Amino acid sequence: MNIDSIPRKAKPANGERGAGRIARNRMRIAWMYYVEGLTQHEIAERLGIGRVTVVRNINEAIRQREVKIWIEGEVAECFELETQLKQRFGFKDAVVVPEPTSPEHLPKVIGVAAGMYVSDALADNMTIGLGWGATLYESLQTLAPRDLSHVQVVSLLGGIVQARRFNPSEFAWQFARSVGADCYLLQAPAVVDLPETRNALIERCGLNEVIQRAERCDMALMGVGTMSATSTVFRFGLITDRERAELRQLGAVGDVMFNFFDAKGHLLDHPVNSRVMSIPLERLRTVPTLVIAAGGNDKLESLRGALRLTSCNVLITNEETARALLA
Repeated sequence: MNIDSIPRKAKPANGERGAGRIARNRMRIAWMYYVEGLTQHEIAERLGIGRVTVVRNINEAIRQREVKIWIEGEVAECFELETQLKQRFGFKDAVVVPEPTSPEHLPKVIGVAAGMYVSDALADNMTIGLGWGATLYESLQTLAPRDLSHVQVVSLLGGIVQARRFNPSEFAWQFARSVGADCYLLQAPAVVDLPETRNALIERCGLNEVIQRAERCDMALMGVGTMSATSTVFRFGLITDRERAELRQLGAVGDVMFNFFDAKGHLLDHPVNSRVMSIPLERLRTVPTLVIAAGGNDKLESLRGALRLTSCNVLITNEETARALLA
């Protein structure tokens, strides 16, 4: 036999080998810090590197979601607010997180709590429907893989071509991969040109099956958007400035998966709402566990409207927002 004819495993390129070595070193440092309990100074001495390098690697490990931080226990004030929210609004559950030191960290702390909540709730044969947004994206940090079978994740909204990080489809796929679930996507743009296009995609292109699967969800996790120009929903230009102005004239206070509503929780009679490729919100009202994760002074009005619109029965928010809702 000619030895040259035997298939050989391709050697990794120098760049790939280097990237792998960097990742291994980073995880080793994270292990020494979080598992072995060594100080940053001790790690630097043992590995013969600078303390700044240790800090940078620990932060990068968190950013890459190679380290998942999990906090057990209750903060007394938060626990009391959770109890009051359940009594006042009839929620079956509520999670209130401590107020962050900086308002810009609010989406992260609420998203982290949402990931912990979902991880605790996961069970065999469970189907989870996912909305989208910057807050929900942060939940990926604390999703914990479980030894479960027949778990399914369904995206409740179409995709966004020009956005990778906050793309609903990308988020659903990463979520499913984190928990070891099968993933079902609405393979269509989040917003289409005409209501007729929406109907055709659902009826003729197989999307009705995904919608029916979403209706059988055991849990749905959603965020809430505002009418601010900096809100995630407006950043990618799918809703024009003119349409945003028209929606505000009609009394829009926010959106849930591009479905715009007023302060009373009523969907608005505007063409945008008939062009959204999302699961109809009225079909989600039968989902046993309907979770909204949102908070902040800028979202207070939209959150109130969303609670009325969706019949949400689990709220994940921050202390200040919880107090404002109770007031």
